[in-house]
Amino acid sequence: MKNFKPANNIQDLQYFGEFGGVNPSISDSSTYTFLSAKTMFDTFEGNAEGCYLYSRHSSPSNLYLDKAMAAMEGTEAANVSASGMGAITSTLLQLCGQGDHIVSSRTIYGGTYAFLKNFTPKFGIKTTFVDITKIDFVEAAITPQTRVIYCETVSNPLLEVADIASLSKLAKKYNLKLVVDNTFSPLSVSPALLGADIVIHSLTKYINGSSDTVGGVTCASREFIDSLKNVNNGASMLLGPTMDSLRSASVMKNLRTLHIRIKQHSYNAQYLAERFEKDGIKTVYPGLKSHPSHEIYKNMIHPEYGFGGMLTLDVGSLEKANNLMELMQEENLGYLAVSLGFYKTLFSAPGTSTSSEIPIEEQIEMGLTEGLIRFSIGLDDDIERTYQSMKTCMKTLSI
Repeated sequence: MKNFKPANNIQDLQYFGEFGGVNPSISDSSTYTFLSAKTMFDTFEGNAEGCYLYSRHSSPSNLYLDKAMAAMEGTEAANVSASGMGAITSTLLQLCGQGDHIVSSRTIYGGTYAFLKNFTPKFGIKTTFVDITKIDFVEAAITPQTRVIYCETVSNPLLEVADIASLSKLAKKYNLKLVVDNTFSPLSVSPALLGADIVIHSLTKYINGSSDTVGGVTCASREFIDSLKNVNNGASMLLGPTMDSLRSASVMKNLRTLHIRIKQHSYNAQYLAERFEKDGIKTVYPGLKSHPSHEIYKNMIHPEYGFGGMLTLDVGSLEKANNLMELMQEENLGYLAVSLGFYKTLFSAPGTSTSSEIPIEEQIEMGLTEGLIRFSIGLDDDIERTYQSMKTCMKTLSI
């Protein structure tokens, strides 16, 4: 793992545009012509490599980004999609069918939780939600019908850390697929190298980094990616969560600066987390020694990219949280908005936003309190100035 350099893998990809451009040409076509009927037939059957059929299946622009994401995650192949949920839903529906069972982390993105809790039961797929940090709990939830263990490297929004290597051993013991959403920790963590079978990202967040595009990706073996795109039974092909070629090209350009941005996000988040914890505010950040999984995560990451840009502060009540977020926005410290990975800090109260799909009683059980604020820390150049400004806002509101 020490010899794996994800940013180098991205940098070493070199594509020439159609007329010698330094950016690959954008394939602005929905359908593609064939010089022979036989080649069209072979392409439909999946036997004609390098031929394009229809952009819902694949396009040159999407394949450029596919290769870059596979190189970053260290997998054989990848398949981009129109959103993170497009990647998650297609992947899980490809793996599971009537009568199958999933063991999932209890703290995951609200949309994923809603999909597993409310939508997949329509297809006879059941899910058991567990504390993913307790391997014995995960193993106890496995049944003969289980097909998948699903988790996030760093969970949304409580920032619990999944021990991917241990979960991988468990998955292999029971012949299951380990699917890991790595949205919070691109470059920092390489789940496939730790034993994950499939790695998913919402490209919307850090990888694109400019909050102007929605996208997703599934990184896995060539066999699994081909199955996703199969014209007869591939979930991605048949459900149609296709990424637009123009958006693929946009994400591809932003991907090239990811290594610089992640380092700054992590540096700033570490700085603020240490200061706020010292001030006596309840702070959760994987880079703090007080985090329950700090040592596990420390051994998982590529250290040059740090512990990520996400942290939470608990200010005691929803009223205080809302007042603080509104004041910070007024003071130009960031935006009261969902999502993450933007150049400005984004903050929201997860219980009433990104995790609102989770019932209140379950939020309480998992420790998602009303006063919790989730921060996606931005790329601020002078983070001490940011800290002082945030602290002034807190003092104003007697927090």
